[in-house]
Amino acid sequence: MGVTGKTISALQGLPFNNLIGGPLNACILAQAEAAQTTVNFIQEVGLNQLEDGTKEAIYVYFNFIQNGRKVTISVPLLTILPIPYIAINSIDINFKATVTGVENSSFTDEYSSEYKRDYTRNTKRWFKRKTTSLQTSYSSKHDSKSTRDSSFSIETTIDVAVHAGQESMPAGMAKILEMLGAAMDLCSPDGELTVNDTMFYVEKGKTAKVIAQYKTPAGLYDSSGITCSNGAAGTENKMEKTKEFELAVGAHKILYGDAHAIEVKVAESAAPVAPAQPK
Repeated sequence: MGVTGKTISALQGLPFNNLIGGPLNACILAQAEAAQTTVNFIQEVGLNQLEDGTKEAIYVYFNFIQNGRKVTISVPLLTILPIPYIAINSIDINFKATVTGVENSSFTDEYSSEYKRDYTRNTKRWFKRKTTSLQTSYSSKHDSKSTRDSSFSIETTIDVAVHAGQESMPAGMAKILEMLGAAMDLCSPDGELTVNDTMFYVEKGKTAKVIAQYKTPAGLYDSSGITCSNGAAGTENKMEKTKEFELAVGAHKILYGDAHAIEVKVAESAAPVAPAQPK
């Protein structure tokens, strides 16, 4: 396998699922924790749990002067606090892998041979002695050596840039805040008793319908404590949180406890005159 093949093989062994998927999973978990933080903030700061398990919005009450009189305003707490809603806008992952390879090859071929033979012969004649010696040597040797060293190393670098910021509210939450903003109300710090009118004109023998309503300092309507000075029994309208009285001609007072009273007058009007018929 050549250097190119080994480089490709080394790159294929990298755990790309972990290198790239790890930062993505971390961002997903971070986004989930941010959403849970928003939920906890709304539940713990903006809502109050009642004894029956239901939750209601927490209101802030404060007084100020308007048109020369002191009034109380009730504001849902969630409408005046910034709700944390952090979202990840973009994720940039830059991955770089550097493969360093070193490959060394060496080959050595040595050849040698050796052969050795000794021969000696003695000849003796009557007149002389002759010695013959023969020595032959030959050597041969063959050595072959091949060495190949290769090493590869991979250096990886990954840069993750996460951009996050305050995201716009989801459509559902924006609608809830809009409704809560519309629920801001002004009321008297002592409570306020109102009637549909203070002067009524009725025909002889008829009665006037007086509709009374009382708003508590907390901004809630309560009709159970509304009474009439002449002892007339009123009829509660539970839907509108009002009390209706049928009052005869005369002066009457609509009361709520001892602190609130409105005088109402009912007068008899002249009977209408029929228009003259043309001749």
